[in-house]
Amino acid sequence: PPSADDLADEMEDVDFDDEGAEEPDAEAWETEDDEGVEDGMEAQDDSEVTFSLHSASVFCVSLDPKTNTLAVTGGEDDKAFVWRVSDGELLFECSGHKDSVTCAGFSHDSVFVATGDMSGLIKVWRVDTKEEVWSFEVGDLEWMEWHTQAHVLLAGTADGNSWMWKIPSGDCKTFQGPACPATCGRILPDGKRAVVGYEDGTMRIWDLKQGTSLHVLKGQDGHQDPLTCVASNQDGSLIMTGSVDCHAKLVNSATGKVVCVFKMESMAPKAPAGEGEEAESNSVESLGFCNVMPLAAVGYLDGTLAIYDLSTQSLRHKCQHESGIVQLQWEESSAVVYTCSLDGAVRLWDARSGKMISEYRGHSAEILDFAVNKDASIVVTTSGDHQAKVFCVQRPDR
Repeated sequence: PPSADDLADEMEDVDFDDEGAEEPDAEAWETEDDEGVEDGMEAQDDSEVTFSLHSASVFCVSLDPKTNTLAVTGGEDDKAFVWRVSDGELLFECSGHKDSVTCAGFSHDSVFVATGDMSGLIKVWRVDTKEEVWSFEVGDLEWMEWHTQAHVLLAGTADGNSWMWKIPSGDCKTFQGPACPATCGRILPDGKRAVVGYEDGTMRIWDLKQGTSLHVLKGQDGHQDPLTCVASNQDGSLIMTGSVDCHAKLVNSATGKVVCVFKMESMAPKAPAGEGEEAESNSVESLGFCNVMPLAAVGYLDGTLAIYDLSTQSLRHKCQHESGIVQLQWEESSAVVYTCSLDGAVRLWDARSGKMISEYRGHSAEILDFAVNKDASIVVTTSGDHQAKVFCVQRPDR
């Protein structure tokens, strides 16, 4: 448990009237960036709250869907914490992990919170009683996601299996993929199917009830390299897959057919690298669909944010970042897309114009994950600087 000193340090970060904080109120409104990135990353802090109980990189964050008042963060320090977004106050620690906590999330109704570490230990806690109600050990964990309508948890592991459990009873089902890691997965909006991507470039759509594979994309239809991310549109009719091969594929989820492939025109083919030498690497890191317009966004490791028009299947805008995009998310009810990148900044982009709306800084290292609340008024970020931060992004008054 955190010592009194830890808590004191945490409160220092929250309280703005501390001498260590150098009037961040004034700073938050500064717009000119006169320092270089290294100094600038340290100097400018636009955040409202800093959570600093982690003692190593913070890998993941989720907000509780029901109230959006609680965050769960997991880190390289083998710890996960549930804390209040308004003031950074710790609610409870999800203790007992022996490896980096890489997955964490709340159930659809915010009753449970699940934390998973790299070695495959998954634990579920009841939020109101702060008590552990279930735990299970699988192989090395790649990803984990709650069902959108039920107390059901889905996870993918390095042996190629996807696991599904009812919580807290623990009734279990497994979906056997190819003998390589299940690198990413997503439950489709109908709650009856899940899409899972694998390291061998294949993608499967699973029937969760029957435990059978409805569609398999492989060979020419699949990717040439491991899948990194999958997403679906709001009604689940379209799926998008992203891969290390720099392609994003649009797939009809009912037929399992590839509708189109988005490739970056300027992408030079990757030169084969000899042993020990670095190839210029690029890959699709994150992607997502806009809810209010037929648009999709794809974020690349080379810092390109591509906005594609689904109706014409063409590139609409390219928004360049200084460094690689780690993750992107669309605002729920507008054509605004959020990106976080290796340069430690969160940016908001207007997908209609391709212009940047605003930028928020405060981390002294890369941002590794972020979450946006429902009404798009706050963003919670986690970083390699051992901290999580809360940024107020309300517009247009700010």
